[in-house]
Amino acid sequence: MSRITGSLTLRLAFLFALVVGLLLSTIGLYLYHSLYSEITWRDDQMLRGRLERMIVLLDNSASVEALRHRPRLYANMLDNRESVLWVLTDDDRPIIEVNPMHQPVPELKGSDEVQLRTVLNGAPARLAWIDARLDGQQVTLIAGKRLTERNRMLASYRSKLWLSLAGGSLAAFLLGWIVTRRGLAPVRRLTARAATIDTQHLYYRLPEHSEVSELRDLSLALNGMLTRLEAGFLQLSRFSEDLAHEMRTPLTNLMGQTQQRLRHDRTGDEYKEILISNQEEFERLARMIDSMLFLARNEQPDASLDRQPIELHDMVDQLCEYFEGMAEERGMTLINRTHGRLDADPDLLRRALANLIANALRYGQTQTPIVIDQQQIDHLHHISVLNQGEPIPEAHLSLLFERFYRVDASRHTPGDSGGLGLAIVRSIAQLHGGLATVSNEHSGVRFTLCLPVSARS
Repeated sequence: MSRITGSLTLRLAFLFALVVGLLLSTIGLYLYHSLYSEITWRDDQMLRGRLERMIVLLDNSASVEALRHRPRLYANMLDNRESVLWVLTDDDRPIIEVNPMHQPVPELKGSDEVQLRTVLNGAPARLAWIDARLDGQQVTLIAGKRLTERNRMLASYRSKLWLSLAGGSLAAFLLGWIVTRRGLAPVRRLTARAATIDTQHLYYRLPEHSEVSELRDLSLALNGMLTRLEAGFLQLSRFSEDLAHEMRTPLTNLMGQTQQRLRHDRTGDEYKEILISNQEEFERLARMIDSMLFLARNEQPDASLDRQPIELHDMVDQLCEYFEGMAEERGMTLINRTHGRLDADPDLLRRALANLIANALRYGQTQTPIVIDQQQIDHLHHISVLNQGEPIPEAHLSLLFERFYRVDASRHTPGDSGGLGLAIVRSIAQLHGGLATVSNEHSGVRFTLCLPVSARS
């Protein structure tokens, strides 16, 4: 049943039949009432004519007795058994009566003008009456017509209308089903094509040259969605591969070192050396897992920010003090040129800037300065970290913020973030409604964190 009600073809056919049924009903109702009004009008005109002829007869007759002896005249005037005629005295006593079907004498209120009414006493009848003078006394002339034949004819007409309506609706349903099924053939072809697309065939695309414009737009939209899904699926696959690779390296190191050292008895210092080495690998794994959890939490739809006004120069000063030792080891200096105030989550902003500074210290040229600067351009704070060193090939620039991406995949340095540091920077920027960029300059490489300017900046 649900399959039937869920069929678009049947729904459209039913709606088509419903519309046609309503249209036929309206036309049939209009025709029925037009016929009814026309027949009623003709009957009324006929009754008025009979009253007029009776008045003429009364005027031309010498007495009531003379009228009573002319029954054939009334019969010829009435012309059928459905018609009735009365001439009543003021006390409702019939002087003349032509009533072959024995219609009860109605009780009517006298009037000098022709009156018309439908009575239901006995068989339904349409009556016209008027008061007149005969031999100096007032009489009431009543001409009537029983409605039995007319009602029978109208009932037959109504039955035919209902049959026509039912037949027309059924025919509309069948025709609608045929037309809709034929019209939806491109949709079925589109569905069949879509059914062939799975995770192994995300590169398939729906035909865009459909003869139906609506389906062409739908195909374009679905193909766009497939393109995005394919990119996301490839990114997820690449992420899984990178994750497996990143986790396999420290685990392999741990297993290799442990197996090698277990082959022979070792001194206490040697075991201590093993534990220290293992500790570094464990810390590396822990940092990687923390970074992945951090990214996962930030990408949740309900991730929220604890925005607070931040003095940027003070925060960068704290970071410079934190990285001072690492900078001195490489003979580098940190220069803070930031200023101003902005609204952001302090913990997240501190982590993003720390990742950029750590990245600059790790890959910048020794004995060179690292400049942390800030500018307000349009409606964005541009907080940049510039380090001097070899420019990054252009082919890698757009990929640097991808997870686990490295320009040199074989390069691992102690304390690095496992290729997630810049991904975290981009995630924090997006969470604030901004973006992260990187560009080569004549003096080095500049990483920029762009955050929207708030009202309190």
